[in-house]
Amino acid sequence: MRETYSRVLDALDRAARWVIVAGSAAMIGIVTLQVVLRYGFNSSIDWSEEISRLLFVWCMFLAIPLGIREGAHVGIELLVAHIPTTARSQLAKACALGGAALMVVVLWQAVKVAELTWDEMMQSVNLSTNWFMVPVAVAAAHSFLHFIQLLWREPLRTIQAVE
Repeated sequence: MRETYSRVLDALDRAARWVIVAGSAAMIGIVTLQVVLRYGFNSSIDWSEEISRLLFVWCMFLAIPLGIREGAHVGIELLVAHIPTTARSQLAKACALGGAALMVVVLWQAVKVAELTWDEMMQSVNLSTNWFMVPVAVAAAHSFLHFIQLLWREPLRTIQAVE
């Protein structure tokens, strides 16, 4: 069961990485085109700022679960590095449970906010402003899956004990 879970989560991670690459490339292309048009031809694309900001938000939120997987998020290791390995492992599992619970709350709230305000539209394109909220929900769900996996797997980067 754990192997299947891990394989599915790895596939989801690969998909997230490809979406991040594509979103980043699109964002760079749109911003570059906007700069060329503005300074080279005294023209502009009305929707470029809003769409590039939307792509940026999506890329950042899709990257959060990948950071959880790698153990790459900022943490205070001063205390943790001085506790015994067994206690450190139990603390990591407790933090994973707490993180999973927090992601459930974030997902729930993101969905509620999106439902309440879905009819608010962006100024330059005919899209709901809640396309900025959708990646929050996606990141919370994906992060939840990684926190659950951390109950049986250590993050790829672990804290070393101080000798």
